Parts: sequence; structure tokens; C-alpha cells
Amino acid sequence: MRKWIAVIIALAFVAEFWAYVEVGERLGVGKTIFLTLATSIIGGLMMQFEGRKVMADAKAQMTGGQVPGRMMLDGICVFAGGIMLLAPGFITDLIGFTMVFPLTRPLYRLLLMKWIGKKIKEGKITFFRR
Repeated sequence: MRKWIAVIIALAFVAEFWAYVEVGERLGVGKTIFLTLATSIIGGLMMQFEGRKVMADAKAQMTGGQVPGRMMLDGICVFAGGIMLLAPGFITDLIGFTMVFPLTRPLYRLLLMKWIGKKIKEGKITFFRR
């Protein structure tokens, strides 16, 4: 598993470098740097706004006596998307925006729920110990 993570990180680095070269050739260096900074700032602001909204929704559910399961998954998506938005790169920014944006976040939430369900069935995640 660790080998695959290393391969994915290496491929992501190569893809980000390629994207920078392509955007730099089309827009120029100054506009590319500006676009990188702008996406980081906008992404950070989106992460703060959506994070506060998710926290308020989770608090409201807990106050109502409900378990905020979906809100917790949304919080994980917003956090991961925010980290991707703060990292320089156009591909990570695109993925980060879709993780933070409320209309596309359910796609990631579904993937996360499937992954967690698989780990529970395999016995790698347990909630109660006997």
C-alpha cells in the first residue's frame, strides 16, 4: 500500500508540474503566479465559510439528539479540500474546490462512505471493543 501512495504522490507532482508549464505558456508567468495565489486565497476563504457552516449544522444535529454522521464526513471533505486548496497547483486546486463546494461534495462523501464501509466489513475499523 505504501508503494502505491508513493507512486500516486510522484504522479501528482509530475501532473502538477506539467499543468504549471502549460498554464505558464498560455498565460505567462505573472498571470500564472497571480492565479496560483488567487486560488489559494479564495480556497482558504471558502474552506473557512464551509467549515463554519458544517460545524454549525453538526452542532444543531447534536443539540437535537442526532448523531452528525453526514456532517462529520462533510467536515472531513472540507478539511481535505482546504488542504488541497492551500497547496500550490492547479490540479489539486480543482480537486480541492470540488471537495469544498457543497454541490459536488456529496460525490466525495459517497466515496468516503463506501471506503469506510469496506474497512468496517474487513474488521479494520471497529467502534466497540469487547
